[in-house]
Amino acid sequence: MTTPVRIAFAGVFAGHVADRVRARLKIPHEVVLAAECEILSRLGDVDVLVTMGFTREMSAAAPRLRLVQVPGAGLDRIDRGALGPGTALANAYGHDVGIAEYVIGAMLALGRELCRLDASLRRGRWDSVWSGAPVPLWPELAGKTLGILGYGRIGQAVARRALAFDMEVMAVRRDPTKPDPHELRILRGPDGLDEVLGRSDYLAITLALTPDTRALIGPPQLGLMKRTAMLVNVARAEIVDEDALYHALSQGAIAGAALDVWYRYPSGAAPTHPSHRAFHGLPNVLMTPHVSGWTEGMMESRAAVIAENIQRVAGGEPPVNLIATTT
Repeated sequence: MTTPVRIAFAGVFAGHVADRVRARLKIPHEVVLAAECEILSRLGDVDVLVTMGFTREMSAAAPRLRLVQVPGAGLDRIDRGALGPGTALANAYGHDVGIAEYVIGAMLALGRELCRLDASLRRGRWDSVWSGAPVPLWPELAGKTLGILGYGRIGQAVARRALAFDMEVMAVRRDPTKPDPHELRILRGPDGLDEVLGRSDYLAITLALTPDTRALIGPPQLGLMKRTAMLVNVARAEIVDEDALYHALSQGAIAGAALDVWYRYPSGAAPTHPSHRAFHGLPNVLMTPHVSGWTEGMMESRAAVIAENIQRVAGGEPPVNLIATTT
């Protein structure tokens, strides 16, 4: 009889995808579900670990480990140097559509102040021509310039939708010589960052967090942006300097921001403000709790990839979305 593959799902996110993965598996398997802080003692006979974080302690506790499967795209909590001999590392995507739709929605919500209008009307106040008071004309996305920092799967999905709104799109990517399916008129390498910042009416941050991108956007970079510009961060908070962003928003150096990624996350059930600065007190900030990619399509896509990779590893094949493997 075939020995079942032992799979551990560690942490909240991995736990959410576990049932969908199991429903797709066509091989004998056993599953362990645990919080990251409780998983170490249960890794001794595990073949596949599905987790957003991986440490040397996890590696040492899992001598049979053949695959570390990240149930998302970000690898900033994965210690690649901790991978043991014969262990592969892979990630999963599928969130590009949901995040791209969020970016477009956030730009519309910011530009038209939908949150403020909603709150006012709930109090009976009509901030419109129907009240007889003078009101501003809202900007349209058409004709505005969107700058995209990070032109991978998510950045390209954002560009496709922004172009459908008749926006001018420009982007910065690590290698601007790669083929561009949208044939943007302005596609720059890292040395073009200042140009994109200065010309953008909206700025979407879709970069991975790396040593090179951490605090990439600080006081000098924010100072290059238009006072009417709006920033949307769906990547990692630490790409933008926390204090500099708060200062720029509170002082009106930029017009607004939609932030879905944060500088502080909850460690328990207690209410947790997502930053050391009072972004929650700023009227020009749209705040969401890291949910831009949390869609049905994302979950189905990732579950399919994770299940496929478990079956590949069980059959001696390399996983899809392979990041690294050790010998």
